Amino acid sequence: MMHLRVLQPHPNVLAFYDGRVPGYRFASGSNWVDDGALSLGIASYAIIDEAEALVYDTHVSIPHAKAIREVLAARGVRRVTVVLSHWHLDHIAGNEVFTGCEIIACKRTAEHLSEHRSAIEAGAYEGPPPISPLVMPTRTFEGRLPIVIGGLTTELLQFNIHSDDGVVLWCARDRLLLAGDTLEDTVTYVAEPENLAHHLPELDRLAGLYPARILPNHGSPDRIAAGGYGPDLIPATARYVGNLLSMKTDRARRNTPLRDLVAHDVINGTLEYYDGYESVHVNNVARVLVA
Repeated sequence: MMHLRVLQPHPNVLAFYDGRVPGYRFASGSNWVDDGALSLGIASYAIIDEAEALVYDTHVSIPHAKAIREVLAARGVRRVTVVLSHWHLDHIAGNEVFTGCEIIACKRTAEHLSEHRSAIEAGAYEGPPPISPLVMPTRTFEGRLPIVIGGLTTELLQFNIHSDDGVVLWCARDRLLLAGDTLEDTVTYVAEPENLAHHLPELDRLAGLYPARILPNHGSPDRIAAGGYGPDLIPATARYVGNLLSMKTDRARRNTPLRDLVAHDVINGTLEYYDGYESVHVNNVARVLVA
């Protein structure tokens, strides 16, 4: 059973949001769909212009991806281009539904998927469910790639934030940033602690786009439906990363509760505290200390 909600944060942007539903699980037992995605809430996006759509991530399952295609078809979309924000499973699980469409990813994403393809298809990478077959990108790029959808020109930009293959989608006309997992609310998920120090200058580079609104893949459904987050989400993320890095030497900060650590940004409305991120924060601290 899905609890997929179709939100419209901007006139030509749809968000396909699932998760943050008390008592709801997509599958029984421990699995990455529930434990790593739906527990936090997750959105994929579509930008629609004329009869074309750009789908930004294919969601957490085949049923979710089929629902996305059905919604787009009902809105008159005849040509779909897919962009993968990065290689993590909750963003690429629906690729098979878009077989025959161009699937664009940065070169590093394709390398990660190729390296782990057998394990992903067997359900041995991050555990079940398997993604089989894993449909690979059909086009890759490095650094920057302009994409035209209908009459709208957008850009794909590569960043080493959250993962070394992060790709954001930048709509300069509307100053709208689709951020993937480079930004999250309440806090970033540390997937690659060895690269965490590199994320700070990359966050500065991301801030240099001067976005007016930001749509992350993980965040509050109400905030996303209302148009997204403000540009202050970027420095809030940098502050949290800085706090994590300081914990290597600051023992007292390691024991600071997440709610207290992000209190300033919650009070001023930049972030919304969501208790599902308590376990994320605990794991983040552990990973930083081990690294």
